[in-house]
Formats: sequence, C-alpha cells, structure tokens
Amino acid sequence: MSTDAVTDAGAEPDVASLSYEQARDELVQVVGRLEAGGEPLEASLALWERGEALAARCQEWLDGARERLATAQNASTTTPDSPEEAE
Repeated sequence: MSTDAVTDAGAEPDVASLSYEQARDELVQVVGRLEAGGEPLEASLALWERGEALAARCQEWLDGARERLATAQNASTTTPDSPEEAE
C-alpha cells in the first residue's frame, strides 16, 4: 500500500500552507486511494476528511484568482484611456 501522499495525521503538512498545485496534487492522490479501496474504515474516513480540506483549499485559491482577475479587469476598464470614457 502506498503512503506517498497521505500517511499518519502527524506527517501531513497543514492544508492552509499548501499552494494550489500542492493541494490539487495531493487531492488527486487521496481520491485515487479512496477509489482503489482496501483502506480500513478509520483510514478511509481520515482520507475523506483530508480530501475535503484539500478541496476547500483549492477552492480558496481559485476564488482568490477569480477575484484578482476581476479586479484587474475592472481596473483596466476604468482607466482614462479606455474607449468608454473617451466618448
């Protein structure tokens, strides 16, 4: 049985400290282990909880990226050089 991504709870990095790519990659591994089956119930529950936390972290990163893009787009459309304000 592989312990590459998720081992005992003490060895896992804090989800809040993970980059988007790190959280996504670990989430893929967690899902793979859950789909493969063969884990005891307690380990499956721990994997599920870790997966939920990783998914939430990924969503935080995506939400932040969307917000930054929206801010950049709004800033570029409100500059004096924009055609809307020149009319």
